[in-house]
Amino acid sequence: MKVLPGLVLGALIAGCVVREVRQPYLTGTCQGACAHYIECKPGHPEQDRLRCEEECPGVFSDPDSLMAYESLECQAAVEYVDGTPKATAR
Repeated sequence: MKVLPGLVLGALIAGCVVREVRQPYLTGTCQGACAHYIECKPGHPEQDRLRCEEECPGVFSDPDSLMAYESLECQAAVEYVDGTPKATAR
């Protein structure tokens, strides 16, 4: 009967093991890059999406650079496109 506690403990430990690290799906396309930009910018105007889709092919030249953009954290992704907010004097 000492086997049962060991099996229960083993099952509990196995349930806590991280089986995979989920990363966002990277498309390497302008469509994917613009979707990431828009997702990171809640309440965006429609013109932001259109501007992104229009300018993207001239900014990114290959799938690797697009995937690098898609992997940016949201703040960095928005700042890459919109620039950094200007600080005002206090």
